[in-house]
Amino acid sequence: MTSDFHSTLHSLRVWDTLLPGFDVDAAPDEPLPLFRQWFVEAARAGQPEPHTVNLATVDAEGRPDVRVLMLHDADPRGFHFASHATSAKGRQLAGRPDAALCFYWPSVGRQVRVRGRVGACGPEESRADLAVRSRGALAAALTGRQSEVLDSPEELARASAAAWERAGAEPEAPAPTWTRYVLDPAEVEFFQGDAARRHVRLRYRRTGPAAWRRELLWP
Repeated sequence: MTSDFHSTLHSLRVWDTLLPGFDVDAAPDEPLPLFRQWFVEAARAGQPEPHTVNLATVDAEGRPDVRVLMLHDADPRGFHFASHATSAKGRQLAGRPDAALCFYWPSVGRQVRVRGRVGACGPEESRADLAVRSRGALAAALTGRQSEVLDSPEELARASAAAWERAGAEPEAPAPTWTRYVLDPAEVEFFQGDAARRHVRLRYRRTGPAAWRRELLWP
């Protein structure tokens, strides 16, 4: 299996296709419009699940942690996502609210990296976030206990079945630990891959409440 792994790994190539260009001179003065444009272009190019994003946090000992979750919105407040406040990421954000996001859309050879401070929304907005999602999402929220040790698959099956039934019978059932979060960006980098490795990197750095500085970075 080791030989299969290495032969497969070294046979892989990236961006052996025509990639879009990136005219940095035409980029807007702030990152949100460009993010929304790139997001739509990735979706239209056939990128599966372009709304999935890596969230990196740091625990109380300073050890980094990362996982994939879903983007719920991107607006002037920042980048929105949700989780349980009692989950590992929820506890980490409560203790050290600085975090980073990374979107990767290989169909267009693009990344967007975001760094900033995360704030928790209030109960009303958090409940509204859950209300527009599916019965399965509500059932998962009602199951709770995210990141806790699971004793057996049977325990999960029983809890999930009970939560599914409750979600169907009580679509407004409260999930007290479910929390909507917003990352307020201090830096946003747009990366356009290039087959010749002349990648284009444009970074926005916040210099005021509504002011940004644009900088090109070496690839």
